[in-house]
Amino acid sequence: MISPELLQDVRPITDDEVATFERDGVVHLIGVLNPALVAAMSDPLEAVLASPEVADLGAMVGGTGPTFVAGTDHFRTRPDFAAFACRSPLPAIAAALLRSQSVWLVEDSVLVKEPGSPHRTQFHTDLGYFHLRGAQLCTTWVPLDATGPASGMVQYLPGSHRLSHDYRPNHFVDPTPLPDTVGEVVPDILADPALAGALITVEALPGDVVIHHARTIHGGPANSSTTRRRAISVRYGGDDVRHLRKPGVPVSRWQQAAVDGTPLADPDWPLVHSARPPRAARASDLSG
Repeated sequence: MISPELLQDVRPITDDEVATFERDGVVHLIGVLNPALVAAMSDPLEAVLASPEVADLGAMVGGTGPTFVAGTDHFRTRPDFAAFACRSPLPAIAAALLRSQSVWLVEDSVLVKEPGSPHRTQFHTDLGYFHLRGAQLCTTWVPLDATGPASGMVQYLPGSHRLSHDYRPNHFVDPTPLPDTVGEVVPDILADPALAGALITVEALPGDVVIHHARTIHGGPANSSTTRRRAISVRYGGDDVRHLRKPGVPVSRWQQAAVDGTPLADPDWPLVHSARPPRAARASDLSG
């Protein structure tokens, strides 16, 4: 189990970091997690990789070579992932960047590109895969290894979160949109010199977190290095997020009963941060 002291805050988020997130739709937060906490997630991540909870994304589209493996919703069954997503500094960080009084956990995932993996992460927006709407949605990307462009560090198109387009989700390692989805196709970022030249990427260390808005266009290169690229990604929603069923997008069993227009709520979407004061007692609560 993750020890409580590893889950403590390391430092507050600065006004400049909030401003960067709001301007670019992505911000690199240096040293906001205890590196020992990140290291403590290594064994839980390896246990997930050895389980049926993950899939080789490259193989799913007929690819070969070293793997690019991913899985989701590990917090629902694995205590260490639940502690990391619910009780680490991540929820408070998300609340600060989203300027949201409350934050709910939407999803977590593992994303592992082995050395030499030839599979690109195709450019996409996370919102396309969520049966949700709202402006207060973000993804936290936590590297377990030192990560840079050669090992497949994610690339982000700054300011794209302010575009009005709703983009169709794709196969993640293949740019083909999912069948029956609606919206626009994500543009070929690398084929447009202006867009390609605007991309942001960073070199991140364990203890850093890169956070992007759910509408930010992002993708990533193959892992051409000799090191692994392991990351845990956790996604959070704030006060204005509402359920919205989208055609063609896979539906998890926790989303089956969600009613369009309703907010995120326990128990399927855990409340992980709240700055709201406790509700005052009503007369009806005190009677009898």
